[in-house]
Amino acid sequence: MKRFAALYAALDATTSTNDKLEALVAYFSGAEPEDAAWAAYFLAGGKPRQSVPTRMLIECARDCAGLPQWLFDESYQAVGDLAETIAHVLPPASRESELGLAQWVGQRLLTLRGSEPDAVRERLTAYWDELNWSERFLLTKLIGGGFRVGVSRQLVVRALAQVAGVDHKRIAQRFVGWTHSHKTPTAAGYLRLITASADGDDTDTPQATDIGLPYPFFLAHPLQADPTTLGPTADWIFEWKWDGIRAQLVKRAGRVWIWSRGEDLVTERFPELEAMAAALPNGSVIDGEILAWEPGASAPLPFARLQPRITRKSLTRKVLSESPAAMVAYDLLEAEGRDLRTQPLEIRRARLDALVQSLSQSPATELLRVSPVVAAEDWNAIRQLREESRARSVEGLMLKQRTSMYGVGRTKASGTWWKWKIDPFSIDAVLLYAQRGHGRRASLFTDYTFAVWDEADGVRTLVPFAKAYSGLTDEEIRKVDAIVRKTTIEKFGPVHGVTPTLVFEIGFEGIQASSRHKSGIAVRFPRMLRWRTDKSVEDADTLGMLKGFLSEAQT
Repeated sequence: MKRFAALYAALDATTSTNDKLEALVAYFSGAEPEDAAWAAYFLAGGKPRQSVPTRMLIECARDCAGLPQWLFDESYQAVGDLAETIAHVLPPASRESELGLAQWVGQRLLTLRGSEPDAVRERLTAYWDELNWSERFLLTKLIGGGFRVGVSRQLVVRALAQVAGVDHKRIAQRFVGWTHSHKTPTAAGYLRLITASADGDDTDTPQATDIGLPYPFFLAHPLQADPTTLGPTADWIFEWKWDGIRAQLVKRAGRVWIWSRGEDLVTERFPELEAMAAALPNGSVIDGEILAWEPGASAPLPFARLQPRITRKSLTRKVLSESPAAMVAYDLLEAEGRDLRTQPLEIRRARLDALVQSLSQSPATELLRVSPVVAAEDWNAIRQLREESRARSVEGLMLKQRTSMYGVGRTKASGTWWKWKIDPFSIDAVLLYAQRGHGRRASLFTDYTFAVWDEADGVRTLVPFAKAYSGLTDEEIRKVDAIVRKTTIEKFGPVHGVTPTLVFEIGFEGIQASSRHKSGIAVRFPRMLRWRTDKSVEDADTLGMLKGFLSEAQT
């Protein structure tokens, strides 16, 4: 635990990718395999379920620290992060633990869930009494299910590849499924992960270790340059960029698995797609997008119609009918058990077309369709088609080299894919509420709620419509934090209401009507594009303008 806590602190203390990579390599080079297995799990995004309810964590911490409720609450509001607050208020430890991360997780953390409350309190008190500040902070994050750190999965893969002396693409292949919630990291699994096996060793294929595993996803780069610099349009395949859930559908040995890009197994969320895939030949893996799409419709429904499939605990008949799902396929990664990823895209596409066409007489017709190729004579025609994206309920265009292989992650080594998204909606909004961030930003107000003017009945009032926390520089965040502290007029737990003085340009990808929000509007992927120091609060935009975007999105 000591070494992992030190790694967490080192990662949280820097924004340098090279420094983070160096810290990861140093940790994995010296960690015991069972500890490294769990470290890789947590760092790559694995999240075990919350072991102890938040209320019980607070009560136990208050009892250990001898604090009244009001004083703990004030401390929590001042710090802004529960795990950090608990680590601060607890008395110094009376002893020191030498247990490794795997022992802490397997023998202690995972045994808390489902235990009697009195037993949980007794164990928590004993555990905290063995750890220093940083270790307590980390343990409480893991127990509460709130662990996160600023490293990407690809950075973890790069570190493991460097430690193993193996090409990172091979490590990425082996790493597929590592963070799946039903899989427990083990020392033996970690050693297989970093083994320097010979080229061509079929133990690297997902079928060899778990027939249900997908392949690592190939990711596109955002296109920011003039597309005419990419050469002739004939070298590229153009498709619409769909707004759904990126997924791989796997059919092997008579069974079906559906994996999201985040490597969550979501098969049970889409029973109609699982049933549809029964018509596929064994040894088929399709890459595509799951969309909300009503049978017979010419365009998909907004992404929000798909969300209940993921967020609801159970799929009722009503949810299934109101959130109909279909898969739009754009790549065939495996056919008849043969890995096709090294073949050119145009060949994989041709085989995909033939496969889906062979199902044309089955019920799969409406549930599995090939993403159509967008035809255009030149780049000007492509630009014009891109402008139609919102009317077509898509996010823009995908540009894929005809000769590209299916790579691992975001790489250009296997050929290039570009995503050419349309410009986001944007609106000038007023900062109304602020809350402290997490980790390195736990002491700063970084999470904001924004509002626009509602001019109904001739009275102007500010109505909240979105929350955002990304888009500002560290220097801008420090300046906003100082203003929030000076202009706070009320508090709601960790949330501070402020005097409206700041205007920001807020960008977002999608918009829809929502009865759950006071504004009647819900936006997708809101972020701060810039701080509008040139605008006063009175100059901010209106709810009417926001609803105008809603009409545009539905055109």
